[in-house]
Amino acid sequence: MADLFENPTAEPGNGGRPLADRLRPAVLDDVVGQEHLTGPDGTLTRMIRSGSVGSMIFWGPPGTGKTTVARLLAGETGLAFEQISAIFSGVADLKKVFEAARMRRGNGRQTLLFVDEIHRFNRAQQDSFLPVMEDGTVILVGATTENPSFELNAALLSRARVLSFHALGEASIAKLLARAEQAEEKRLPLDDEARAVLIRMSDGDGRAALTLCEEIWRAARVDEVFSAEDLQRIVQRRAPIYDKGQDGHYNLISALHKSVRGSDPDAALYYLARMFDAGEHPLYIGRRLVRMASEDIGLADPQALVITNAAKDAYDYLGSPEGELALAEACVYLATAPKSNAVYTAFKAATRAAKEHGSLMPPKHILNAPTKLMKQEDYGAGYKYDHDAPEAFSGQDYFPDKLGRQTFYDPPERGFEREIRKRLDYWAKLRAERRR
Repeated sequence: MADLFENPTAEPGNGGRPLADRLRPAVLDDVVGQEHLTGPDGTLTRMIRSGSVGSMIFWGPPGTGKTTVARLLAGETGLAFEQISAIFSGVADLKKVFEAARMRRGNGRQTLLFVDEIHRFNRAQQDSFLPVMEDGTVILVGATTENPSFELNAALLSRARVLSFHALGEASIAKLLARAEQAEEKRLPLDDEARAVLIRMSDGDGRAALTLCEEIWRAARVDEVFSAEDLQRIVQRRAPIYDKGQDGHYNLISALHKSVRGSDPDAALYYLARMFDAGEHPLYIGRRLVRMASEDIGLADPQALVITNAAKDAYDYLGSPEGELALAEACVYLATAPKSNAVYTAFKAATRAAKEHGSLMPPKHILNAPTKLMKQEDYGAGYKYDHDAPEAFSGQDYFPDKLGRQTFYDPPERGFEREIRKRLDYWAKLRAERRR
């Protein structure tokens, strides 16, 4: 919702209503924070012009106007507006809503059913929407902060268009603060630095920005102006938007992983600090760093796996906050190490080959023959003990006869794998010579 107000006005006698509620826009044209949806050429604008509004899923962070836009959309299209929350509603509530919508439809009016937190409904509850969407009883508008691809049924998604709501940028939040000051007819008691800090604290959430404004006005004495330090003490800093089981969690770990892979230690440390700050368990981060060492550094620097395991153990031994520095050290080591995914891609290729070719028998010369029968069947016959061969390399074939020799591991000329590359090339040369 923040930055959704083109012409907000304070309502007299508001009866203690929160500022965020009083500043809701009255018409869809007043919404300015989601121009890709509500602007002159926006998706919702085009729908309204066409006279045909279909079911939709509004996906975006908190405080970006999903509820407000749904309500205004119903108003501008002449649809009856019905709102429920998946947190507080069950099957009985849905049946009542559907029955009321059928009655309205019988009287010639369709219902826009807005379902807040729709991802909280289980699969069976989500399926209950399908018949009433298909027969036109309701136009469903579901709101979710979570990725619909993971949280909503495929059948439901196939019948609804997903529209993304964007978190508000700093300029948008700044505009919203100005609207709040206009509505309250007084300035926020903040110096320039504190005002900038307040905007960052809002974290792209307009409702949070307005709530913080109210806290500041309540705390201020006459003619008092707060510094950035004062502000942080007063509002005790809003917690970052981050749910360890949901999108925020996966977005930050993805950003950390890609920063490490991209050899950017500064960005990697930034996302590491973000995750610590948001309350992510450090041992989870430690496990992810171990994975990065195997996947993205591999044998280009064999010490990477050793160091990340040591950092994980150090945190386990020291705890917070001392142990977090060990994880930061490992993070920087990985980001600055030479990169190679050769082992990772080789293992995937070998796994594919193993699945595709089934249970092929290894060549008999590399099989043990502990019994007389197995010796009679030529198990172990012709095996060459490599340590007895020149340079401890016999050059024998080890793949199944029906598969033939394969190449999965192809190390690059980087880091320690440069030396491995030399060895493999030399052994390939010896193998070719000994087959002549």
